[in-house]
Amino acid sequence: MEFEEQQNLKLWWLYIILGVDAVMVLSIVLFDKGGMNLRDFKNVYFAPVWAIILPFLIIYFIQKNTLTTTINLQGISYRYFPFQVKPKLFGWENIKKVYINKYDALGDYGGWGVRYRLWFKFNDKAYILNDKDKGLQIEFKDGKKLLFSSNKLDEMELFLINLKTRYNIQAIQ
Repeated sequence: MEFEEQQNLKLWWLYIILGVDAVMVLSIVLFDKGGMNLRDFKNVYFAPVWAIILPFLIIYFIQKNTLTTTINLQGISYRYFPFQVKPKLFGWENIKKVYINKYDALGDYGGWGVRYRLWFKFNDKAYILNDKDKGLQIEFKDGKKLLFSSNKLDEMELFLINLKTRYNIQAIQ
């Protein structure tokens, strides 16, 4: 019996901003004072080309990051590929509470991605990879907190209820 979810950070609007940036760079390169010739390109080490291509590549690789969250009888594990190759497991014996929590990505954590709670609360970490406002909140016995956003919130909640009633796991609220 296991629940597994994979999420990617989807920043479609960032491509629009980069497209506007690319149009501005190209218009300056091609139309400013007659445009640049190949010799001028070589003199600036193809900087305008890099200014267009590099941001697109960075955003593309950021969107290929995958967060895999797994809940089973052993506990809750997650893996954030490519930064974390092996899954990290939190056993039920180390977890104080697990519940579905409402959050504000921008107001509580300052945005999306791997974030710490604002105002230097480094014991409260979040993996927010979607634009929803609810996620899986884990509170540990040592006082730390961890939040995972979820696209399958209803399925996760039903799985947690089933896990609590069937195996009497006290950490699930």
